[in-house]
Amino acid sequence: MAKALLGYVGGSDPRLLAEMRRLQKRVQDLESELVRIQSENDALNAAAAQHDGDSLLDSIDIDVPQAEPALT
Repeated sequence: MAKALLGYVGGSDPRLLAEMRRLQKRVQDLESELVRIQSENDALNAAAAQHDGDSLLDSIDIDVPQAEPALT
């Protein structure tokens, strides 16, 4: 009778197991993304260190026409 009132607690709930697997996969994906972003950040820091005091924007050659005044 107590089992009927409280609900039978048998084996693991398949929905909980599926959710746990989904969350574990998500954690693995996020960890992989973190490693990728960290290596990209390290590469950018190394490139910035090579330019010493020079601005990285100065090394970009962009042909920009003279700015026009804003319309008001």
